[in-house]
Amino acid sequence: MRDVAPRPVTVIGGYLGAGKTTLVNHLLRHNGGRRIAVAVNEFGALPIDSDLIEGADGNVLTLAGGCICCSFGSDLVAGLIDLAARADTIDHILIEASGVALPGAIAQSLSLVAGLTLDAIVVMVDAETIRARATDFYMGDTITRQLTDADLVVINKTDLISTEARAALQHWLPAHAPSARVIAANHAVVAPDIVLGIDSAFVHATTKVDHFTRAFATESFEFEHIVDADRLAAGLADPAIGLVRAKGFARDPLLGWVTIQVVGQRHHVTAAPTLADPSGCIVCIAHGRRLDRTAIGTLIAACRPS
Repeated sequence: MRDVAPRPVTVIGGYLGAGKTTLVNHLLRHNGGRRIAVAVNEFGALPIDSDLIEGADGNVLTLAGGCICCSFGSDLVAGLIDLAARADTIDHILIEASGVALPGAIAQSLSLVAGLTLDAIVVMVDAETIRARATDFYMGDTITRQLTDADLVVINKTDLISTEARAALQHWLPAHAPSARVIAANHAVVAPDIVLGIDSAFVHATTKVDHFTRAFATESFEFEHIVDADRLAAGLADPAIGLVRAKGFARDPLLGWVTIQVVGQRHHVTAAPTLADPSGCIVCIAHGRRLDRTAIGTLIAACRPS
């Protein structure tokens, strides 16, 4: 299938010390063949691991694996326009927000740049400090707004707190990040398909498992019948299903072939090129819970137009 989709952009937010930089370097090291562009305000603000840097030319660092790091100075939109012009050499863009930035505002700026689309807002928090920081006189409002913007919240450094404290934090977070799925990590090690989205190359695979997904369940569902794509996407985003990500292709009775993408509770359906394979396919990822094949299969069947 020819790739005609706009380049996806993931905004990584969170306060200073939560682990954003560690996550970015982890994703660059384990990009799964994706050519990632990292957009930063200035190179000093994001210390890319030195062994990943292959060269420098003006405001661009050339990184291993076909990745780049681009400094946009004070003009994010101009930097994104430059990256959009490089679309043929980029698969995914990461924006690492400053500790005081609101990732939702950054995401809104994407509407000003043709050829880019928001994939997800990922907010990192420190398991030891998030609850205290959220009530801080100076930073509390910013941190709570960061959480409100999130599609995914990564609780980092969970190895530094007790089992009881972890359970209390898992109970506390949903009220402060009502639209997000919450996942736990140590040393910012998260499966790339969770942060960057499911790789299109694996949409028709039966499973995709790597050493980052031990806490995750990943399965695919194939179906030959047409479906109400909007209804299916909304159903997959329902918290009761418990998915952190879903992506796939389906035939809609009105729209024809479409791409369905789900992250957290946000979902969207976009036009897709006609596939030679008549089967639709959805890849689903769950975290910290069993992936309920029966419930998802029932949902897909229920979305078949009567």
